[in-house]
Parts: sequence; structure tokens; C-alpha cells
Amino acid sequence: MEKITINKYRNIDNGSLRLSDAGKTVKLAGWVDSIRKLGGVTFVVLRDQYGKTQVVLRDEFVELNKEDVISVEGKVVERESKNLNMPTGEVEVVAEKIEMLGKCTKTLPFEIKNSQSVAEDIRLKYRYLDLRAEYNQKMLKLRSDLLLFVREYMNSQNFTEVQTPILTSSSPEGARDYLVPSRLNPGKFYALPQAPQQFKQLLMVSGIDRYFQIAPCFRDEDARADRSPTEFYQIDMEMAFATQEDVFEVMEGLYRAVFKKFANFEIGEFKRIKYADAIRDYCSDKPDLRNPLKVVDVTDIFKNTSFSVFQGKTIKCIRAHTNEKPRKWYDKLTEFLKSREAKGLAYFVVNDGDELSGGISKFVTESEKADIKKLVGFEKGDTLFFVADERDKAIKYTNVLRNELGKELELIDENDYKFCWIVDFPFFEKDDDGNIAFAHNPFSLPQCSLEEIKKDPFNALAYQYDLVINGYESLSGAVRNHDQNMMVELFKLAGYNKEVVENKFPALYNAFSYGAPPHAGCAPGFDRLMMLLTHNDFIRDVYAFPMNKNGQDPLCNAPNTVDEKLLRDVHIKIIEEDLK
Repeated sequence: MEKITINKYRNIDNGSLRLSDAGKTVKLAGWVDSIRKLGGVTFVVLRDQYGKTQVVLRDEFVELNKEDVISVEGKVVERESKNLNMPTGEVEVVAEKIEMLGKCTKTLPFEIKNSQSVAEDIRLKYRYLDLRAEYNQKMLKLRSDLLLFVREYMNSQNFTEVQTPILTSSSPEGARDYLVPSRLNPGKFYALPQAPQQFKQLLMVSGIDRYFQIAPCFRDEDARADRSPTEFYQIDMEMAFATQEDVFEVMEGLYRAVFKKFANFEIGEFKRIKYADAIRDYCSDKPDLRNPLKVVDVTDIFKNTSFSVFQGKTIKCIRAHTNEKPRKWYDKLTEFLKSREAKGLAYFVVNDGDELSGGISKFVTESEKADIKKLVGFEKGDTLFFVADERDKAIKYTNVLRNELGKELELIDENDYKFCWIVDFPFFEKDDDGNIAFAHNPFSLPQCSLEEIKKDPFNALAYQYDLVINGYESLSGAVRNHDQNMMVELFKLAGYNKEVVENKFPALYNAFSYGAPPHAGCAPGFDRLMMLLTHNDFIRDVYAFPMNKNGQDPLCNAPNTVDEKLLRDVHIKIIEEDLK
């Protein structure tokens, strides 16, 4: 089957010609990638999405610029000087006719082949040029192939693809909504969906047994390297009459198939780690298991310490084999932690005979040293790092330290993938005032009875789970609470009365009155999956037209002001003082 449309502009693409095609007359079309003159002959490399072909032009042809779009007809001949780095490098096309299709009349803002090294806003302003680069062409093709593969896999598992609304009602999903004013309903607003959560649960009530879609989601959040500031896509799915294990089976099958095809990687174990154990051993519910370093809590060892920095603090310890790093290496690591708002870094180095030196060694008593040796262990060449702070901050900064040590000590194989399910999340937690608050998704199913929860809310666990890959949350999901009465009672514990549930979630609440099946689901992040497969550090690089870190589109100049008449149509008035 032909990859391209054959017409008056071309009869073959720029990536397909081989030595076996020598002697044929062909017609090519594309962009002028490079120009090289040699005597009375000009060598032009012609580029399209499929590849590059060298074309030989005589002087009588029109003068060309880089990025001109042309159509060339000519004979395929064997190249005297072959380029084996190009799939078409054994042949070239001697031009007999040339037609200018689109003249490049402006100076390029950057070299196409070097676009990845250009400043972000320049790349985004001229994104249509940036996308011409071979790397981005391959990225878009991979994205297309992955979308098709996911759809085919989910169809093979008997899932029904359903598109849910883009304009819906505002609901508390944990981030700010994007609001859309209604012209026909003055003073009222739609919201763009942060996720299709309520709709997919309504589909379960509607009798759809297995649902999925590649869903656009919109959240007004600050940008991060692994998160778009405006919109993203997720592989949204839900299953009726299903348990946590049913979701795991489908998702593990999907990920095994995806990584085999697109990364040539055979997934081994999907390790399961309880949330509490992840926090204990890694100080993170998103641990990068490629990093072998573990965390040990040594708070009790230092409960009677005279070292003021440790007094009254939660103290976490990481043992790492540093093999005689210089003092400036430790100073650099300390400054890195401080740049992440930590107070500092404590450590000591282990020498011959278990002698300690450097850092806080002089503050460690023989008794404390013996207890550390027993609990954490150490040997010559090790450094023991300590983070001391309030509990939540100690956990936060120890996670930062562990990740940075993994990089600095080159402990992480960048070509490896490690998968783990984080399970048994707490259902409730204490808010800043010590009151009961939902720890995560309030619609998850508790693992214990309502009576047990009322006795000890903070001991209750949820059927909630995340799939973590190399330190990134790749998927989040839960078994849903489909019991209307239990839902109301759980919200009451968190300080919300029945009216709040009815008003905030009317469709879901009312639907559960008409018979709801037990159901469970999840939503793998599609863009983050692309990041992992392509070893990208920035999620923007897997989109065709991403926003910058401020949620702006330099290409289309969005967001922007609009005509006052349009504002009147939707009953909005801009208060100028609020813009200052």
C-alpha cells in the first residue's frame, strides 16, 4: 500500500528510493533541506515526513533557498559518493524538471536541524518550523501510532469507546477549573473537564460494561517538567462488576504490550508496595525503583542527642557508597538541597575501622554509632546522609536527596524501566487544623466497614492505586464507592452534609438511586507515557502545539484580550483595577 497520495506533485516519497530503483523516472516533492554547490552542479537534499533524497540540479534551474517547497522530476541514478547514513544514500535523482510550489521568502529564525537547542519561546512561536525537524516528525508519528495501538488493544479487551462532554459543570477535582461563560444562561458558567470521572461512572450505571476513551483533560495548574499547565490526555477507562485485580490485569497487559512494541522492553515484575511502606522506605509514593538507595528512620536513635539540629525532629537516613568524594562534592549537594528549600544536609563518612569523619561525625556518640551500625549498617567508603525536620518536610527533602544521590552516584540505568503499584492509600488524613479530610479521591471504596471507619477514620485504607514507572505516576485509579448511603456518611465525617453531596454531584448521587454496579477504573496519562517511551525530560516535547510554562501559546498569541462585544454577549465585564 502506498504511503502517499500519487498526483501531479509526486509519485514517491523522499524516504523510499533504493539502488534497485536506478534507471526509473520519478517525481518527488518536499522542502529544500540543504544546498551544496560544486562547479556547475547543485546538490539539493529534499525532505518530507518520510525521509530525504539527494537531487542533482544543473545551473539553468531556478535559484533555491533552504525550506523552499519544490517538485522535482528526474531519473534515479547510483551515487558515486554514497552516504550510508541515509536510507536513500546509495542513489540520487538527476533533475529534468523542477517546479516551485512554495517559496521561502524570509530568513529562518533558526536552523531546522538545530531547533532543539533554541530558546523555548522562539521554538513555540515558530512551532510549524520546529515541527519540520526530523526528531519532531518522528515524535508525532510515534504519538499517532501509540494512539492507534492503545485503541486497538482496548477494543481487543472488549472496551467500548465513548466520548464524554467537554462542556460540563464545575466540580472540585483538586485543581482549578477552566470556566466558560454561558451566553444563554446569564451569570452561569460551564467548566472544561478536569477528568471524565463522573461521566465514566454514570456510564457504568447506564449498563456499559467496559468503557474507555483517549480523553482531553483541562486543569489550571502551574507547569512542571512532567505536567502541562493547561491540557493533557489520558487513557480513561472503567469496568463494571470489577475489582482492583481486574483493573490490574487489563492495565498490566496494556503496558506489557506497549513497552514491547514501542521500547522493545520486556516488563518483568509489577511490584506491589503499600503506600505506608513506600513512604517509609523511599519517602515518596512515586519511588524510582531503578535507584537502589533506601531510607531508614533513625529518629529514635537520636532521641537523647545533644546535637541541637536533631533535637525534636524527624530524622531520616540514607546510606550510600560514595568512595571518598571530595568536600566540595558534599558542599554542592548541600547547596542543592537548600535550593529546594531544605535547611541543610547532615552526613558523616565511614573510614577504616568504622572511624567516622566529616560533617556531623563529632556529634555522634559511640552508643548512637553502634545503633546506626545495627539499624542502617555501614562499611568503609560509605557516607550516611541525614535529613532532620518536621515530619512532612523531612519526608519531602529526603525524597529530593535520594533522587539527587541516584543521579550524582550514577546509580540509575536510564535505559531501564521499573514498574510498581502503590496500593492501600489512606482514606482520610488530618488537615492543617487537625480535622478529618479526604486524603485522595473521596469517591474511592474504603477497605473496611463504615462502622470501623467511624471508630478510627485515620486507620481506614482505600481501594486506591497508582502505577509508578521510574519515579513518575503513570496511572491513578480506584475501586469506586457505589453505595449512596456510605458516600453521604463519609462526606459527613469530612465536614460536608448531605446537601453538599447532592448539589455538587447531583448526577452521580441521583444515578446511584437507580441501581449501580460495583465498578473500578483508572486513567493512565497518555502524554507521560510518551515521555517515558521516548526518554524525554519535558512533557511539552511530546505535544504538537504545547503551551509554555506560563500557560501561553506564543504561536497563536493565546490567551489574549477579546472584543468588548463578545464579552457583553456572555455577560462579562472586565474590572480594570483587577488587572493591575
